[in-house]
Amino acid sequence: MTAQAILFAKGRTVVSVHPEAPLEEIACVLRDQKIGAVVVRALDGGVLGILSERDVVAAVADRGAAALAIPARRVMHGAITCHASDGLAHLQSLMTGLRTRHLLVMADGRLQGIVSLGDVVKHRMEELELEGTLLRDYIAFAG
Repeated sequence: MTAQAILFAKGRTVVSVHPEAPLEEIACVLRDQKIGAVVVRALDGGVLGILSERDVVAAVADRGAAALAIPARRVMHGAITCHASDGLAHLQSLMTGLRTRHLLVMADGRLQGIVSLGDVVKHRMEELELEGTLLRDYIAFAG
């Protein structure tokens, strides 16, 4: 399975915010959309970075309630990308190695969607269950 297949199954919707959006607004977007991260985009639509729930929590922990007025551009970090054709094992390795929970999926230089660690784990578990079933069937048939 590839990143593109994950997006086909879950959808390609990407929630974006303006770089000047305050963290309080972003926290509401994350809650209302039931997502863990938003993409921070420039006016021309280009990707500037990504901002996650963890980033909001860290800012509040560091600066208290005043952090809620801080704009996204001051808290966001660079987005880590993958290719739409990348397989699950590569996605899992990338996320583990770089200690990230979200990857922006790119194809032909354009953002296609976001995959989360939860998406990768879910689809990897489905792959393993299918492999187990096929092995059991093979052993039953061969035996």
